[in-house]
Amino acid sequence: MNRSAAISALKNNPQIPVLIVGAGINGIATFRDLALNGVNALLIDRGDFCSGASAASSHMAHGGIRYLENGEFRLVREAVQERNRMIQNAPHFVKPLPTTIPIFKRFSGILNAPLKFMGWLNKPSERGALIIKLGLLMYDAYTGKRRAVPRHRFYSRDEALTIWRELNPKIVNAALYYDGLIADPERLALELLLDAEADNADARALNYVSLMGGERNTTTLRDELTGEIFTVQPKLLINASGAWIDFANRQLGLTTKFIGGTKGSHIVVDNAELREAIGESEFFFENKDGRIVLILPLADRVLIGTSDLKIENPDEADCTEEEINYFLEMIAHVFPKIKVKRDQIVFSFSGVRPLPASSAKTTGQVSRDHHIEVLDGEWTNLTFPIYALIGGKWTSFRAFAQQVADKSMRYLGIKRQKDTRDLAIGGGRNYPRSAAEREKYVNGLAAWTGLPKERLEILFERYGTRAEAVADFIALAEDAPLASLPTYSRREILFWIQREKAQRLDDLFFRRSMLAMLGKWNDGAVVECAALMADALRWDAERQNAETERVLRMVESARCLREKNPNFK
Repeated sequence: MNRSAAISALKNNPQIPVLIVGAGINGIATFRDLALNGVNALLIDRGDFCSGASAASSHMAHGGIRYLENGEFRLVREAVQERNRMIQNAPHFVKPLPTTIPIFKRFSGILNAPLKFMGWLNKPSERGALIIKLGLLMYDAYTGKRRAVPRHRFYSRDEALTIWRELNPKIVNAALYYDGLIADPERLALELLLDAEADNADARALNYVSLMGGERNTTTLRDELTGEIFTVQPKLLINASGAWIDFANRQLGLTTKFIGGTKGSHIVVDNAELREAIGESEFFFENKDGRIVLILPLADRVLIGTSDLKIENPDEADCTEEEINYFLEMIAHVFPKIKVKRDQIVFSFSGVRPLPASSAKTTGQVSRDHHIEVLDGEWTNLTFPIYALIGGKWTSFRAFAQQVADKSMRYLGIKRQKDTRDLAIGGGRNYPRSAAEREKYVNGLAAWTGLPKERLEILFERYGTRAEAVADFIALAEDAPLASLPTYSRREILFWIQREKAQRLDDLFFRRSMLAMLGKWNDGAVVECAALMADALRWDAERQNAETERVLRMVESARCLREKNPNFK
């Protein structure tokens, strides 16, 4: 069902079981779980799918080894198990990620955990080899029988400098353990959503639809693309708007202070020397000021982050000059001979973690766990309850969604039919695990579609087994490479528009692909894609030009080429 048909259907029959506000990873995962279990949920977001905090992640599926120090053992156990499930269920996007910890002291930090647990440690303190070794032993133990990644290893100084020649020679040890790399989080979220709609035709997801208000049994929504106002009557509203949860509650006439979010910023750089130095390993370490930071391989670029700063208004989140300078300078702590220059930044981004309001003395002590706050008749003048989803992180999205879906279905009187724990996601379904299986898969697809094998190899890298749907679509009509981006074609871009709900030009560059983040775009590509989108969505010349100029400004801003404006929408 296309967008206009879905909105028309809602006007004709506004009564729905569940309205989910916020299409970040928690909202999308909850939508998927409910849809798979026969619940005709409606998912909305004022922007594109996965365009808020969920698009500003560190690209990691991780158990959170540092949470052990806060005593959050249940959270670590859950996250490690969910990390392993992601590697199994979405192998096209989530891969085991070797993670290196350069260690500069041997015995430092032994009292960190008890002092933090008692609330007596107010500032970061460097961890030494002994405490890191103990933490990694515990971390490995949480993996249990489902060992999707190898156990950790510990290296002497000489061994580490032999493997990573550019490392700071002041290290005393290095540790290597494994987490997961989420190569393309936005596409992973999108595929969860598309899986849900494919399984339940009456479950609908609409981007660019805002929550405007609520009264008694009715909520008022606004189509941000047309300005049209319409209403729906849910039995239950799930507020999954992340850092904007209190703002969404305000739209419903409620005053809450559930969120005390912190801002996390990153930059992506094109520096061949640094990319070669890290190889395929993430470097996860404490900077000189005690802050946990990372340097991570992302295709042929390097992702550097992250900050953890308190912020009041999530709409004001932006990667600041101070943060950029901090990231550029911190590299010298681990790789003193490598200089990263500002003009090598190809992308910068910032998002707000939807952490609970907390009186913790440092942002690092705020829990990354998740829970549901219930607002019902005692709080509101609404006939339906509100479930506000607090906290959570990318790695544990499935477990959080299961918790929310179970609670929602109990309220609705519906029994669970399907479990998501071992359910493949999108292009991870029937994924060929060996080189021989992959060769057989691509050869079969070439025979079926008539597309060149080289082209299908590229599609497989981008979409996993969802490459079959893309290739079938491409083969339906005459196609040609984009003049400005020859590894992409006109029909591939049309697939994003017609089959993947892209509504605005930035959807193509920022979320249907990694073109913006990896700095692979160019002005010609923006112009070409705008023309394709204008034709597919029947834009007039004015709208086409406006979208083109807007995306050019957005990408230039993200590359730090001109003064940033966080209000580009």
